[in-house]
Amino acid sequence: MSDEERRAAVQRIQEAEQAVEELKSSLRSVGIVLPSLRVDPVSCARDEPKPLVDLGSCNLSTVRWLTCVLRDCARPSPSRIAPPAQR
Repeated sequence: MSDEERRAAVQRIQEAEQAVEELKSSLRSVGIVLPSLRVDPVSCARDEPKPLVDLGSCNLSTVRWLTCVLRDCARPSPSRIAPPAQR
């Protein structure tokens, strides 16, 4: 692996770690904690890592609260920005 490829791999992993921290912060802001939320280390152990985020396990109460929050966010609102896939 060249130095450039190594730098790109490190950058992908750092981006995934940053995304996980942003998700943790966003979830915390609505009272949700996913204790096992992390970058999956196995997905980063390849020559060309393709980091995956492990959402982990959570209890039934957390699942129900997360469902409520997501339903609320899914309601149409003129001021809401479209998800990235729809931009």
